[in-house]
Amino acid sequence: MKEPLTLFGKRLRNLRKSAGLSQKQLWLLIGLDDGVASARMNQYEVGSHSPKFSIAIKIANALDVSAAYFYADDEQTAHAILLFSKIKNDQRRSVLTVLEELANLQN
Repeated sequence: MKEPLTLFGKRLRNLRKSAGLSQKQLWLLIGLDDGVASARMNQYEVGSHSPKFSIAIKIANALDVSAAYFYADDEQTAHAILLFSKIKNDQRRSVLTVLEELANLQN
């Protein structure tokens, strides 16, 4: 199996495996045609093709994460997005308040 060439591919593969899904299972979970399932998902993971943003959103929703996770340009931001995705909506406001307070301390 080829190693991912892109951050998107690396993060996609890691999340998919953590979810215990095959490439084909994930493809079918997002509701796309079975005929190209494994091949297309493999292309996304190794970075030979990039999904349209609408497909990235479907993948993110299936994996219960924000699509922003796949596009974050550093690992700390990606990790923060991943954790934020796991927090219930009613708790997100509290997290944002803490972040705003920390940002204001920097000024």
